[in-house]
Amino acid sequence: MSNLPRLTPVQWTVCVIASIGFAFDIYELLMLPLIVRPALQELIGAAPGTDEFNLWVGLLFFVPAMAGGVFGLLGGYLTDLWGRRRVLVGSILLYAVSAAASGFSTSVTMLLVLRCFTFIGVCVEFVAAVAWLAELFPDVKRREAVLGFTQAFSSLGGMLVTGANYLAIHYGSQLPAIMEGHEAWRYTLISGVIPAIPLLVIRPFLPESPAWAEKKAAGTLKRPSIAQLFSPKLRRTTIVTTIMFACSYGIAFGALQQTPRIVPGLPQVKEMTAGKPVPEQKKIEQSVAAEVNGVQEIGGLAGRFALAILAVVIVSRGLLIRLFLIPALFFIPLLYFFPARDNLTLLHYGIFFAGFLTVGQFSFWGNYLPRVYPLHLRGTGESFAANIGGRMIGTSFALVTSLLASCMPDKSTALAAGTVALFVCLVGAICSFFLPEPPAEDLSDD
Repeated sequence: MSNLPRLTPVQWTVCVIASIGFAFDIYELLMLPLIVRPALQELIGAAPGTDEFNLWVGLLFFVPAMAGGVFGLLGGYLTDLWGRRRVLVGSILLYAVSAAASGFSTSVTMLLVLRCFTFIGVCVEFVAAVAWLAELFPDVKRREAVLGFTQAFSSLGGMLVTGANYLAIHYGSQLPAIMEGHEAWRYTLISGVIPAIPLLVIRPFLPESPAWAEKKAAGTLKRPSIAQLFSPKLRRTTIVTTIMFACSYGIAFGALQQTPRIVPGLPQVKEMTAGKPVPEQKKIEQSVAAEVNGVQEIGGLAGRFALAILAVVIVSRGLLIRLFLIPALFFIPLLYFFPARDNLTLLHYGIFFAGFLTVGQFSFWGNYLPRVYPLHLRGTGESFAANIGGRMIGTSFALVTSLLASCMPDKSTALAAGTVALFVCLVGAICSFFLPEPPAEDLSDD
């Protein structure tokens, strides 16, 4: 790769805007675990742990994911039909504006609807950005490196939203009132408008994917079709990647994203809040939860960088994904069965490695999927795995965890999360042995 020419200004520009998109994808998604507890306490007045509270937590995770999956699949199709740049820009604007508007929610239903629009934008953006980058860098090794390192900014997004939430908790009282109050969860949601600002400045300099534009201009670009994903040549790839993508998201949403709700119930946190006024209790609970979430995101960032390095030196994609899946199968369920129930210190250490093993898998899919579908199906194929598998099936495990918690001893969310993590890690590990290896060169459109 050292013999390759340096990146051009145009390539750098595309990498920058894609990195911003990846960062704020996760920024928008990881808002919910941080703000769902205080938001529901204000909007429905239900106490954490009650059946009504758990139901709405599940709905806020599940319904937007379903909407994102359906419309994200459509977005993938439109990415192949209309081009990568147009769809990418529109999707970022959609999730930025809807996230900011959700900070002014007057009811839980309004919050739910706006979260649906945010999720739709996020689901479409990922597919468009990955296809765009893959086609901008035809050399496989450089593409692996670019996709790996730009996706690492996703974990930076997780750290940024944790920081934004922390600032909102501690300094929100100094900001203009929203809905006659200074609730940190509202300021955190509104901060989601940030990615729209650089996008409006950079957009005139963004090129279309050269490979897609060339075929479009020549009239040789084939029309995408979901049915083609299940042709004999692609059927196994589509089915296995969809199941495994669902498992990767199942770990994140069924376990890791439940952690901010678990933290306030730990004995050490209860000791911190004992005897303090309710507003002060909430502030402490949210601060500790944000701190733990920040450690998780640092682990995730390390996992993405590890994947970016390993993707260049390890040839077998099956081996590469198992380096993250097999340790996760043993480590993550044990983390939630034990430290997540009674030991804040061990949870701090453990959540770093849980983030490392889980988030690294997401970068794997961004590297793998562009190599196993031809150009005219790249957006559609990536979208099917990411949105039907990851966003719809995978994120539904958040609802499974919430409902399962009501059946657990002491209605323990940690036990439910551990059980879900064990199941999805096991399924993902088994399926990894059936994952097709990508060809040495991109698939032909013939």
